[in-house]
Amino acid sequence: MAKRRDQRQERPVRPEQRKRTAKEVRLAKEERKKRIRRRRRRRILVLLLEILILAALSVAAYAIFKLDKLDHVTLNVDTNGWTQEGYTNIALFGNDSRGEGGEDGGPARSDTIIIASLNNETKEVKLVSVYRDTMLEQEGQHYDKANVAYAQGGPEEAVNMLNRNLDLDIQDYVSVNFLALADVVDLLGGIELDLTYEEVVHMNNYCVETSEVTGKDYERIEPEEAGTYHLNGVQAVSYARIRYTSGGDFTRTERQRLLIEKVAEKAKKAGIVKINEIIDEVLPEVSTSLTPKEILSMAVGVFDYTIGETKGFPFDAATPEAVPGYTGSYVVPVGLEKNVVDLHEFLFPGEPYTPTETLTFISDNIAYITGYYPDPEESEDESADGSAAGDGGDSGAQDAAGSLEGDE
Repeated sequence: MAKRRDQRQERPVRPEQRKRTAKEVRLAKEERKKRIRRRRRRRILVLLLEILILAALSVAAYAIFKLDKLDHVTLNVDTNGWTQEGYTNIALFGNDSRGEGGEDGGPARSDTIIIASLNNETKEVKLVSVYRDTMLEQEGQHYDKANVAYAQGGPEEAVNMLNRNLDLDIQDYVSVNFLALADVVDLLGGIELDLTYEEVVHMNNYCVETSEVTGKDYERIEPEEAGTYHLNGVQAVSYARIRYTSGGDFTRTERQRLLIEKVAEKAKKAGIVKINEIIDEVLPEVSTSLTPKEILSMAVGVFDYTIGETKGFPFDAATPEAVPGYTGSYVVPVGLEKNVVDLHEFLFPGEPYTPTETLTFISDNIAYITGYYPDPEESEDESADGSAAGDGGDSGAQDAAGSLEGDE
């Protein structure tokens, strides 16, 4: 049995109760100061986060407020059943703002029709101009020029016309007029373009009317000779309107696509302040089916997009002096179905595609009406040696363009 010790031991003292040394006191104070500093940093971070969230919400609200200036139109879109997965297709319409109304006082015919196809993965944008005089099926299964659709039923009918005739899945559109384009070019400080002698002469002539329509000034280029020129808004729009040169409407669409490329290049280099100024000025002149949310989503990566190849459609075309039963000049697709197959290969390379029955029906009807049928053997030869009319842009169509040059 253990014996009790006579000398008692000191009772244990809790660590917090014993007298601390000077060193321990100093360390405790430093630790307390560190905790205070950490709490302050956390509060500052929380405050900064709140400020950033508030700023982001304010910017979003401001952007939505700006986008409310848009003329927003909701479309009821029809397709032939095709969807282009991984791509966003948008129809771009350039409308004549000279006060020429369409049928029954409605919208005028679309002076420019461009399909912009955005590859959502690579951010590459391909542009295809649809020649405005191209014979295509309109609403009600009658046949007329492509630009008639906009005059008959506005952007909705124009988008549906493109989807129906080209087996596309276009869900949205953007429409602008002369003034909007002139404003953008002026706000960007003008653009540099190489002009031929013919282009200088005709641009000077078009500038007179463009200046009257837009209310903007310009300086006539004199002497009229080929060279590189710095164009303002009126001159750039006039350049894009030229038809009276070799190639007629085909080379006109090439100029339009080149102008879009130049504007896009310069806009990417402009600062956010300048972009904001352009938005303020141009939005009231724009009509679109894109919602503010969709526009903001696209705007986030706008500087990542690059414009790739551009072409004119149809790739293989004829321009007869007359089409039986029709008045005026037409661009006739020589085999619409084959042209559309080539179009899909250009816009969506490697994607499987088989023409729909609707497209085949339309293609057969156009061939029957015009008498222009594709040559199967010639098509095979062209595919083999790469000399198809569509290769290299609009060159194939330009060979027959003379009859269109004087037709407005």
